[in-house]
Amino acid sequence: MARDACDRQDANRISRRGLIKTVGAAAGAVALAPRLVAAQAPSGPAAPPSTVTTPPRDFGPNGPPNVYFTDPDVLTIDPLFNGLRQPNAPIQRLWTGALWSEGPAWSGQGRYLVWSDIPNNRQLRWLEDNGGVTVFRYPSNNSNGNTFDFQGRQLSCEHLTRRVVRYEHDGSITVIADRFEGKRLNSPNDVVPHPDGSYWFTDPPYGGQLYEGAPDAAGGPSNQAGRLKPRLGQAVGMGDNKRELPTNVYRVDPSGKVELVVGEDQVPDPNGLVLSPDYKKLYVISTGKGPGDTGPGGKGEMYAFDVGSNNKVSNRKLFSDFMVDGVKCGPDGVRCDVDGNLWCSSNAGRAVGYSGVTVWTPEGKLIGRIRLPEVCGNVCFGGPKRNRLFMAASQSLYALYVGTQGAAPG
Repeated sequence: MARDACDRQDANRISRRGLIKTVGAAAGAVALAPRLVAAQAPSGPAAPPSTVTTPPRDFGPNGPPNVYFTDPDVLTIDPLFNGLRQPNAPIQRLWTGALWSEGPAWSGQGRYLVWSDIPNNRQLRWLEDNGGVTVFRYPSNNSNGNTFDFQGRQLSCEHLTRRVVRYEHDGSITVIADRFEGKRLNSPNDVVPHPDGSYWFTDPPYGGQLYEGAPDAAGGPSNQAGRLKPRLGQAVGMGDNKRELPTNVYRVDPSGKVELVVGEDQVPDPNGLVLSPDYKKLYVISTGKGPGDTGPGGKGEMYAFDVGSNNKVSNRKLFSDFMVDGVKCGPDGVRCDVDGNLWCSSNAGRAVGYSGVTVWTPEGKLIGRIRLPEVCGNVCFGGPKRNRLFMAASQSLYALYVGTQGAAPG
């Protein structure tokens, strides 16, 4: 019995030694395998996921880490852009839930961002202190572009009422412009302030549709047959207007006089606009054909003009046709940084990886891109240091810290 027990113990020791030896050999093979694979794989750091991967990366607050020093969806096209990037800053989706986000504007005094959800007829507000989003104004008269002037007052372009308004500090509303030469405006789209107290705005026809405002009254260009009923769902007096003017760019001087700045023959369907930091250049985006257009409409381009001391513009030049790698990155909204570089929203449709933002030098050279998983409608600089780019994109709001500052308020 004792010998049998010893034999069994010896057999067990041998079995354990054999097992350990076998496991050790297997572990060594497993440990070696990654080195062999790595030796066969291309050299260089692993690339984190981007908007063009499957499945797409998660931009939300609960998504996995996606930034290995530089965000993979902030692309340097020219080394000049490296000085404008902020290393280790990720693109963040701050909120989602709109139907069509537009017109972001930053309140420096209030430290909040306001933007428009046009089809839902409301303005939303994102608070910097806690990241909360609330309805800021409802109804908003299908407001589109927003900004703040040099006195910190909010300006809004209203599609439904076909006017530009200013919200005063005491809560009252001032109509800045609703007519030109006695004729009703189409649907003001975007507005910028000037240090001389004037406001410059575009007036395309995009609000003349059910989704973003109200069609023309029967017989108007966007409702010629009269089958659409523009009064449905509207307050009394809304839906009675007809398109009367070409698509133009206007300037409202401090006295309230509305002046024609750029005509439809120069820039059809003007949309986003911005003044250079020295106010000697005006950039105007020409977007696509709008409701009621009888001509060819815009072609997704941007034009640059010289601004004279008399506020007259001249020397129209094509800034860019926004063709990038053979893809049309159609612009909509635009802002300038302090060096005069232009940050333009990009609508590339279904060309995944090209919607978002394109960045250009004042001379029209593409130097950088920001890829978003949604079409981007408009952008603005904000944050306490004005070094954060906010991007209103389709259903969502995105943000990215950058290495520069916005040039103008709002």
